[in-house]
Amino acid sequence: VERSRGLGDVYKRQLSVFSQNTAGMIRTTVPEREPGQTDMVAYRAPALDSVRVGFIGLGMRGPGAVHRFANIDRTSIKALCDLYPERVAKSQEILKKDGRPAAAEYSGEDGWKALCERPDIDLVYICTPWQNHVQMVKYAMEHGKHVAVEVPAAMNLDECWELVNTSEKTRRHCMMLENCVYDFFELTTLNMAQKGLFGDILHAEGSYIHNLEDFWKAYQGNWRLDFNEKNRGDVYATHGFGPAAQLLNIHRGNKLNYLVSMDSKALTGPRLVKKLEGRESKDFQNADHTMSMIMTDNGQTIHLQHDVMNPRPYSRMYQVTGTEGFANKYPVEGYAFRSVEEIEGVPDHENLSSHSFVPNDVKEALMEKYKHPIQREIEDKAKSIGGHGGMDYIMDYRLVYCLLNGLPLDQDVYDAAEWSAVGALSRLSIENGSMPVEFPDFTRGAWKKLNGYHHFMKGE
Repeated sequence: VERSRGLGDVYKRQLSVFSQNTAGMIRTTVPEREPGQTDMVAYRAPALDSVRVGFIGLGMRGPGAVHRFANIDRTSIKALCDLYPERVAKSQEILKKDGRPAAAEYSGEDGWKALCERPDIDLVYICTPWQNHVQMVKYAMEHGKHVAVEVPAAMNLDECWELVNTSEKTRRHCMMLENCVYDFFELTTLNMAQKGLFGDILHAEGSYIHNLEDFWKAYQGNWRLDFNEKNRGDVYATHGFGPAAQLLNIHRGNKLNYLVSMDSKALTGPRLVKKLEGRESKDFQNADHTMSMIMTDNGQTIHLQHDVMNPRPYSRMYQVTGTEGFANKYPVEGYAFRSVEEIEGVPDHENLSSHSFVPNDVKEALMEKYKHPIQREIEDKAKSIGGHGGMDYIMDYRLVYCLLNGLPLDQDVYDAAEWSAVGALSRLSIENGSMPVEFPDFTRGAWKKLNGYHHFMKGE
């Protein structure tokens, strides 16, 4: 099947299977697991005495990670790497300020390989542009390292499978650094859901709505605008998708079945290229607005949106609808629950205030009562160290905690693959008239092992 916006060269994509069954479903290949290779669902690596880490990529996200790890006990920062040596020098200053010893320095085109080859590193932490992720992740795991990699972890389905297969073969963790699952409202709401406050969850929503024009102005010709120019679909789904997937226990007793996607015109993107780079973009691929609907095996739905072009207020949507309750984060945080009181007479259906969030004092009391144990333990320190208000620190702290205690990670390689795959799958749907596209089962059947429980609780 070959389709594009029709303004430039035809974008070619090979589908290994184009199913013409009654559902009209597009399916992609799920490769057989190689002999001797087993799944990583709920995998526990041997506990570490300390976590020795090396950082690759010290541009925008990397320096903050260096600072956060320098403030986590039982860690040592062994090596720093960036294409540009001056960035390495700046991160050395962070270590000095935080009272940590200097780390080994690597730079240039192949410096990252030398870092991965060091025998004194347990974890490689990757904060490079998206297109470099998979080659670095694979190389690190093949050299015996656990890996944490920025979002999205992979750019296409082949890369998603490379992550899965390499993790299964090497028995090394591969965690995508999806920080939004550790934001405070999301943590509390996840705990509420696990305690049954929302009843049976029916629907979840997530998005990445973030006007990036100022970012693109500051970095003219930057790789991210270029990626949007060349790629169609929801190319940055994980911030909204990750929290929704965790609420629904995806690949932990539930799985993603299929998605349907559509998009708007591409108007703002070409105008930004003209404005910022002074050239015409006649085949700008990514739409101003993209939306996807996803069906799970347990009969729940997920709605995702993507818009990085237009002057909408920042939103990750984050909405949960259950049989007994409702949660919403943007633009106003709130909870609503089914009333247990009997209603006498006929309710006034025109009084919309009677169908609203619980009062603020009730909301605050609920959030205090159901504050996630991880948040309760380190919230103050997380806020003082920082990183998107503290959620980045909680993310890194949790990663270290799980490695030190030999626990399954809150996000595993299947999360990295599934959440990243939305980009490729949404493009397939859009370019084929919004046909349903089946989610490949990256666990190859192992999603049934945990029977509906998502491991995301300290000590469990």
